[in-house]
Amino acid sequence: MDRRRLLTMLAAGTAATLLGTGESRADFPFDTGSAGGIVPQLPGVPQVTPDFGPKTPIGPGTVSALPGDGNHMALTIDDGASSETIRGFIDFARDTGARLTFFVTAYYPGWLDHRDVLRPLVDSGQVQLGNHTWDHPDLTRLSGGAVADQLNRCKDFLWNQYGTDGTPYYRPPYGRHNGGVDAVAADCGYTVPTMWYGSLNDTNTVINEDMLLDAARQWFRAQSIVIGHANRPTVTHIYDQLADIIHERSLQLVTLNDVLIPPR
Repeated sequence: MDRRRLLTMLAAGTAATLLGTGESRADFPFDTGSAGGIVPQLPGVPQVTPDFGPKTPIGPGTVSALPGDGNHMALTIDDGASSETIRGFIDFARDTGARLTFFVTAYYPGWLDHRDVLRPLVDSGQVQLGNHTWDHPDLTRLSGGAVADQLNRCKDFLWNQYGTDGTPYYRPPYGRHNGGVDAVAADCGYTVPTMWYGSLNDTNTVINEDMLLDAARQWFRAQSIVIGHANRPTVTHIYDQLADIIHERSLQLVTLNDVLIPPR
């Protein structure tokens, strides 16, 4: 089945009919409930609880990949300078059931612009939110009090708008942190600095679709944490191609909460 035609039917709420009339699961872009599974989360579509297997306990300290063996991949999206791009990722999640983790820079207005459509995905667990500070400074250049203020302002925003505070995961802007920053973050409830294994390389001033796809082909791998950014709309033009790579490699998108047990 053509992917674009399927996604159109999914958006129209007809997937339940297809599943009930002998349409093979193999015809769907993502098998609902096994390897490569991205579960549609659309009104009127029977919900299938994904099976991610047992969760893996992790200790305190930095995490940059998913431990253990498996076919999981965590696609994590930072910042939010582009409200259009935030909405694009939300629509991608709603249309395909993709599980995503946003590391929110709360200063950007897009997180308020799209709260009403994002909140249900957060409440269901399909989308996870983490702390990426209030306005994205280099935390290693701040005093301890200023670091705490950055994290706590974002923490309050997440709680007030989305009913979650993102603990224990935080991503330091630019990936810059040290023992002092991590100690302050832990006092705020963020005991797991979350880095990445691969990147969409979309922080460049000049970025095009081919560059993004080349990065995805390089880094979309089993047990990887991949970082992208909701700052430029270029990525919204290639969701189908990104989904193809995920499907062809039998990867299962997960949030961090789906597969990890953080330290108490």
